[in-house]
Amino acid sequence: MRVLYRGLLAAVVVVAVAAALALVLPSEPDEVAAGPVTAPPAAPPSSGPAAVPTQDVTPVPRNDMPSPRASLAPGYTAMQALYADPRVPKLTRAVKRMALASPGRRVVKDERIGLAVPKLPGPWKGYGAAPFTTRQALPKQRDTSLRGMFVSCPLPIMEQKSPRDTALLAARWTLNHHPKGSRITWLASQPVKKGWMLVYRVTYGAHTSRAAVVIMDGGMSKPGLAFVTVPDSQRKQWRDIGRVASGVRVLG
Repeated sequence: MRVLYRGLLAAVVVVAVAAALALVLPSEPDEVAAGPVTAPPAAPPSSGPAAVPTQDVTPVPRNDMPSPRASLAPGYTAMQALYADPRVPKLTRAVKRMALASPGRRVVKDERIGLAVPKLPGPWKGYGAAPFTTRQALPKQRDTSLRGMFVSCPLPIMEQKSPRDTALLAARWTLNHHPKGSRITWLASQPVKKGWMLVYRVTYGAHTSRAAVVIMDGGMSKPGLAFVTVPDSQRKQWRDIGRVASGVRVLG
């Protein structure tokens, strides 16, 4: 009888414990009711040591919110640096083409870049080319170091997939040869044979220059660059900007 009593008592205890657990732990539903989807909560910070990344990856900044200083940050491409430069506006479809004249017969052969560039009439004169490969310039002026300059050389910046983009970077590079604080305004943009041409105004303080760059593939290891700039104090020679834009061509 004692054995039977103990067995019955044990069974009663097991049933009581199971009932208590049923009140505390809800049963798992057979299916989940549909409801709004929410993002999972952020994981709590780990109390252990921080994980060491297997690769040092520099994030690429957003194109839609560039800043001038960000153009020097690691991870920027050459074009992102261009778009971040407040001195160079975006080149839009509103910038028109210009009528190109027939190239003149008088040329200077730049065999290093495989191009022939126009030999401009007086008062332009040839000068020592270094650090370029050809150089023509207008006479010096009193009380200023500014004067017209027309040069050619191998492309001094990284070539891009698009000749247009390459020309944009080249135009930005030419600001190194204008007074500090210069800014560009686009005047003309169009493709040329084996390259691209840009004409623009450079503003610095109360003065301006007219300038142009022509990027052209002359069959060498790098494309060639032809660059001309003329300050407003020598504005009579602004007409020569069109001669440069029209006259650069491949040798041969």
